[in-house]
Amino acid sequence: MQPLGGGWDELLAPLFADERYTKIRNFLKQEYATKTIYPDMYDLYNCFRLTPLNQVKCVILGQDPYHEPGQAHGLCFSVKPGIPLPPSLQNIFKEINTDLNITQPNCGDLTKWAEQGVLLLNTTLSVRAHQANSHANCGWSWFTDAVIKLISDHTTNTVFLLWGSNARSKAPLIDPKRHLILQCAHPSPLSSYRGFFGCRHFSQTNHYLTQHQKATIDWDLNN
Repeated sequence: MQPLGGGWDELLAPLFADERYTKIRNFLKQEYATKTIYPDMYDLYNCFRLTPLNQVKCVILGQDPYHEPGQAHGLCFSVKPGIPLPPSLQNIFKEINTDLNITQPNCGDLTKWAEQGVLLLNTTLSVRAHQANSHANCGWSWFTDAVIKLISDHTTNTVFLLWGSNARSKAPLIDPKRHLILQCAHPSPLSSYRGFFGCRHFSQTNHYLTQHQKATIDWDLNN
């Protein structure tokens, strides 16, 4: 694997050296060799490459990558340019519009957020084509739980956005005295009306960052 840069290699080295990660890697070698897996293997760790550790201001936790062609590229909820917006992402943009009066963009590539310090981390980093959660039990949860705990321990005043039961189950890994934890329903059409709409997590994030002398996040993808 190529170096991640941004301070991640040193922080994650013990995880990559762990025998549990070796099992994940061996599983992935077989999966990529015999099945269609998303994202591309070279995009698996894009969230780390795009957001250096010392620039992390906000962590958004997704569940697992999109499982249809051309969508996933290593950032939770994000799709590549030119790909139609998935329903959950449409709902995220609707909430941003309500919260901050930002017009919904045509492109669902969230790289701009990542480059501003928003770590877009899925709790499972890979998936078989057309099979949601198909890699949920291969060991990724151990790895990403450890990552969340390391971020909690090695950063200060970070905002964690936990949407849905899977993400909210990670709250015990985060130190509430060092960080802001915001929780609500998942933005999927099945649950968005049970508390995601109206959560105003985007303005709350920027308010908290301002309180702690950090630059706010420009959530607008239209420019």
